[in-house]
Amino acid sequence: MRVVEVTKEPVELYKILKFEGMVASGGEAKLVIADGEVLLNGQIETRKRKKIISGDIIEFGPEIIRIQLK
Repeated sequence: MRVVEVTKEPVELYKILKFEGMVASGGEAKLVIADGEVLLNGQIETRKRKKIISGDIIEFGPEIIRIQLK
């Protein structure tokens, strides 16, 4: 599990996927979220603009990241 530090919260889910390089673009991030390929805290999350806060765990493909406020 990789820890990702954010300077402010909340952050929208699709932005985290994009900025952490888990997907190639924001459009791709929105697509994989809508398709149910992303887990947030162990549950499928289909809301692209879901607000992510410190302590949340995001899983997509082989990657697992935990969000931490800097």
